[in-house]
Amino acid sequence: MSEYEALRLIWWALLGILLIGFAVLDGFDLGTAALLPFIARNDTERRVAINTVGSVWEGNQVWLIVGAASIFAAWPALYAASFSGFYLAMLLALVTLILRPVGFKFRSKIQNPVWRSFWDWSLFAGGVVPSLVFGVAFGNLFEGIPFTFDDDLRFRSTISLLSLLNPFALTVGLVSLSMIVLHGAAWLNLKTEGVLKVRARATMPYAAIAFGLLFAIAGLWVSNLDAYRIAGAIAHDAPSNPMAKTVARAAGAWLANDAAHPALWLTVALAYAGALLAVLLRSRPGLAFAASALVPAGTIATAGVALFPFLMPSSSDPRASLTVWDASSSRLTLAIMLGAVAVFLPLGLAYTAWVYRVMRGPVRNSDVENSETAY
Repeated sequence: MSEYEALRLIWWALLGILLIGFAVLDGFDLGTAALLPFIARNDTERRVAINTVGSVWEGNQVWLIVGAASIFAAWPALYAASFSGFYLAMLLALVTLILRPVGFKFRSKIQNPVWRSFWDWSLFAGGVVPSLVFGVAFGNLFEGIPFTFDDDLRFRSTISLLSLLNPFALTVGLVSLSMIVLHGAAWLNLKTEGVLKVRARATMPYAAIAFGLLFAIAGLWVSNLDAYRIAGAIAHDAPSNPMAKTVARAAGAWLANDAAHPALWLTVALAYAGALLAVLLRSRPGLAFAASALVPAGTIATAGVALFPFLMPSSSDPRASLTVWDASSSRLTLAIMLGAVAVFLPLGLAYTAWVYRVMRGPVRNSDVENSETAY
């Protein structure tokens, strides 16, 4: 294996790790927001739920920024195609994500019930919409995105927001939402006491069942989709040029990719095991939360392994599909960035672990009722 080929594989794995990091760390506060109007039924309970994530959500969301920056630097063709093609969908997700900090900061400034209810539902939208949109984006990858490149490798597409909201993609979006809700319920089970803990614990089995059924439906659907495979040889260490290969479409090709076995079934098992253990261990909140983190990890890993080596398949011009072997930056860029990651990623993880250690323990009613700084 050449150095360039190894660097491309490492950055494919790092892309998956960053996406998993975002889903695990930011996922539980998205799930908490999605559950807010239903589990927390009075103002004090909602303040408690909000304050379980109030001290960590900003750090968690950094993973989204780091992921986007890594795509920009390591996979420029993927960055250009996805951020251009999914522009309206990403704008929708970003608008609702922006509602979260505004809601956190302004909700408790005024004691008017209408004011607080408005921000509660804004926080709900900020949890549900991004969770759904990110899943819809993954669903569309399996179906292929209508785009191509011209002779000068300029991106051309016919993507619209409505075309992205097709039945299969919406199903995958619901898979994403159900796993985020399960993760959020496990977090509230860990970080609250009394009636909030009871309601969160009671929610977990329903979220796990919904995830299991939707994940199975999506998997069966994928097995019958017209999928993509590289026809003939492709140079793994050549300069990036998405148009220098031949791609064929075939039914069931996603599950037949060489890289999918046996890793694909291990990732599926990981997701299901996480959902099952989260429910069985919910009387031990710490273990249940750790188990619920396996659900987004296994789900995202399943999608990544099944798609490999494709990053963004093209339905209108399969030859233009972006793969691990022809959508990356140069060898030098990948090497320099890998050195930076080797230094800064452990520091970030260490700081994150320290923050969670300092902020450990449940949030109680008295913590918000007697505090002027609580949300």
